[in-house]
Amino acid sequence: MVTREYDITEVKSKILHAAAKLFLSVGYEKSTVIKIADEAKVNRGSVIYAFKTKENVVCELVAFVLEGQFNAIETLLKDKTDDKILLYACETVLQLHIAESSEHMREMYNVAYSLPNSANIIYRTITKKLQETFKDVLPNWETKDFYEREISSAGIMRNHMSVPCDIYFTMERKVHSFLESTFLLYKIPDEKIKQTIEFVSQFEWEKIAKDVIENMLSYLESKI
Repeated sequence: MVTREYDITEVKSKILHAAAKLFLSVGYEKSTVIKIADEAKVNRGSVIYAFKTKENVVCELVAFVLEGQFNAIETLLKDKTDDKILLYACETVLQLHIAESSEHMREMYNVAYSLPNSANIIYRTITKKLQETFKDVLPNWETKDFYEREISSAGIMRNHMSVPCDIYFTMERKVHSFLESTFLLYKIPDEKIKQTIEFVSQFEWEKIAKDVIENMLSYLESKI
């Protein structure tokens, strides 16, 4: 039993690493279960046994990516600030930059927000984050209130990730638009929104996003 449990853990790690590489290189739609199995050097039955569906692979990757984003920002802002609103802003700005890093990454985020199970993981994970972030501003709100508002803010995030930057809608404007729109939902004063936008502008987000992606892939590979 111990050997089998170890084997399935190793197989799942291989599949997750293979899927992540394929999703980034050819996109979600073209990454079939057979291609994932071939990339992981396991048989198709192993993928089905370990995850049942490709959507379940996405669910596990979504949970992993969210945790990776949170950890990256916690490390980045250590000794810089303990302001929860600034931390949350940086986490969302990082997500926008990761989505903008490639069309396949943009597709992956759109898929994650579209599939029921992965969307549910996002909603519930971010609801907890929102409650931690804004509870002092909104002391009378309950978990259900933050959950309902997350449905709204998730729509804002998805739309901002879906539209590629261009000469008019620059990355700077995208970040400003997202933060301004989202913070209004949580009754953040204009002065705090301005302070937050100024704070996030000091970081090299393109490089940070690239490093986070590489680190997450390296971590998945290390578990094989």
